Amino acid sequence: MNFLDIIDQYDPRQVQAQIEAKTAADVERALAAERPRPDDLMALLSPAAEGYLETMAAKAHKVTRQRFGNNILLYAPLYISNECNNGCRYCGFSATNKVPRRTLSLDEIEREAAVLHDQGFRHILLVTGELPKAVDNDYLAAAARRIRHLFSSISIEVYPMEEAGYRQMVEAGVDGLTIYQETFDRVLYEQMHPFGKKRDYDFRLGTPERGGAAGLRRIGLGFLLGLGPHRSEAFFLGLHALHLSRHHWRTQVSVSFPRIRPADGGFQPLNPVSDRHFVQMICALRLLLPDAGLVLSTRESAELRDNLIPLGITQMSAGSCTAPGGYAEDDHSTQQFAIDDDRSPDEVCRLIRAKGYEAVWKDWDSAFLDREAG
Repeated sequence: MNFLDIIDQYDPRQVQAQIEAKTAADVERALAAERPRPDDLMALLSPAAEGYLETMAAKAHKVTRQRFGNNILLYAPLYISNECNNGCRYCGFSATNKVPRRTLSLDEIEREAAVLHDQGFRHILLVTGELPKAVDNDYLAAAARRIRHLFSSISIEVYPMEEAGYRQMVEAGVDGLTIYQETFDRVLYEQMHPFGKKRDYDFRLGTPERGGAAGLRRIGLGFLLGLGPHRSEAFFLGLHALHLSRHHWRTQVSVSFPRIRPADGGFQPLNPVSDRHFVQMICALRLLLPDAGLVLSTRESAELRDNLIPLGITQMSAGSCTAPGGYAEDDHSTQQFAIDDDRSPDEVCRLIRAKGYEAVWKDWDSAFLDREAG
């Protein structure tokens, strides 16, 4: 059974109602559970659980230290194209926005990568829009080959591919995939994606499983906070992560929490997520997914990111720019969205250490594969 078969058994509105109906007794049972189940996740995401945030935070902290120690992995996104033919209403790269478009050459990509390498990064995330004539699988594979000598891990956050496409990426040196469903609500998804290939809900939802089948080592999931009601969306995200970890157990699953940020087009969140609800969601998903990486980007403020580190976060971006060419040329005119935490990588690293954690620049090397093969 794939995840599409599972999610089609649920109605988002009914799920939201079930979550809102949970009681304090349900929350206490969930907190006492040795390994929370989906019904426990509903309780932990419920309004009733808001009175237990301190208890949830303490347990999330304990679980994270048991599984991950005090390590925080640092990574950086490398935007290589902002050209796109999708009409996503919330995205600065939307085809409806009249902004300068750019796709980097391989030489430009290598210059950007060299800047990040010199800053200390060994884990990067290649990001593009979706325009096949500008960016295709061969271009991405060539980009990965050009820069893989600089990094121990290269992930991609691009258009969904068929399994064969992900196998091509693996052969080129890519080992990770990040793909956000944006919203798990089919009706809302259709409203947010009026045209373009991204409009295909089913194909996007099946992307992580195709990536897992192709042998990608890391797969990151998420939804865009601010579209659908966050409680039901977080429930489906938890289900998705559980399914992927069970059926592709060789793949490390991570979960991200991207909140809508200001971008060209002026889209405003339909269901804003408060900081308090943000914290509750992170703690709830940590308790459901003790072995998953929890990722926090520079979308969030420096102050909030600093305070969230002890609650289960294991990966953070730093010094990010969301415009193609923005590292080597300092040109931010075509950003996908505005970042909030604009501290340098060194500043973030010092803060992490001041909190009693270890900033990790590298936790993987392809040589591990050679040893396994031997």
